[in-house]
Amino acid sequence: MILSRTAFMGELLLLGILALLWGSSYIFIKIAVGEIPPLTLIALRVSIAAVFLTVIVYMQKQHFPRDAKIWAQFLLQAFFNSIGAWTILAWGQQYVDSGLASVLNSTSPVFLFFISLLLVRHNQVNGLKLVGALTGLAGVILIVGPAALNGLGQHLMGQLAVLTGAFLYACGALYGKKFAALAPSVTAAGTMIWATIWLIPLCLINDHPWALRPSFSAIGAIVILSVFCTGVALLLYFRLVKTLGPMGVASQSYLRAGIGVFLGIFLLHEDPGPRTLLGIAIALTGVIILNWPKTTGIPAIRPSEITSKPAAPTQKQD
Repeated sequence: MILSRTAFMGELLLLGILALLWGSSYIFIKIAVGEIPPLTLIALRVSIAAVFLTVIVYMQKQHFPRDAKIWAQFLLQAFFNSIGAWTILAWGQQYVDSGLASVLNSTSPVFLFFISLLLVRHNQVNGLKLVGALTGLAGVILIVGPAALNGLGQHLMGQLAVLTGAFLYACGALYGKKFAALAPSVTAAGTMIWATIWLIPLCLINDHPWALRPSFSAIGAIVILSVFCTGVALLLYFRLVKTLGPMGVASQSYLRAGIGVFLGIFLLHEDPGPRTLLGIAIALTGVIILNWPKTTGIPAIRPSEITSKPAAPTQKQD
């Protein structure tokens, strides 16, 4: 069964929602990090998300796998998506201006293209995918401003750290295909459980969080960040890996920059210039190219799959 054009557009809408959730996470991080150390913040984020997602698993009457091999795969996925990526990004962004960090962090689709080309030839990556990846990246550069690239080569280790984080995100999008037979909630919960197991002891040793006295606004920001920007976002993420494929889900990195602009318009009454609006249009073009179906549709998925048992594995697009 092939999804209709309307259903395909619905998947793209979910991709936009995912980008909104991850793009808005920076607001809540900024609110909370002023009172809570970064490592403790990440540990709280993943642990609350793990609890939320585990509740979803049992509400759906799903079951966690008993195969140790799958749990080992969950650990590797957690490293790609959270443990490794978030930690190295947090370190690197201390030394890189936010504009340049946005550009470097948006290179995941480019990394994913070359990883697929070199290691996973059956994904049938083609020149059009590369055009889409580079077009989206060009849009991000216009959004944040070409001047952001002036810092390239300075604080080289910090910039390499941000690029490494983007590389890990690309690996996570590709590796996520291994969990096609599992419900998105099970995969998301499994990865967050592993992230919790690793990060909670580290924050206890490093930050002594029991001495913290965060305000209600910081606590509220952590809850929103954990439940919506992490828990719900991961449900969407692992669903979209099945439907739009790794390259498609990675393309949300281009949407995040544009979402930041729109949040500035609506929340801060900012006035974007023509260059920024052109950059948003170009970034959207890149996303459309990356997600353009090779055939008349994409593999079927029930609209309720985000909260129900998964369909049998079907052929997916990349």
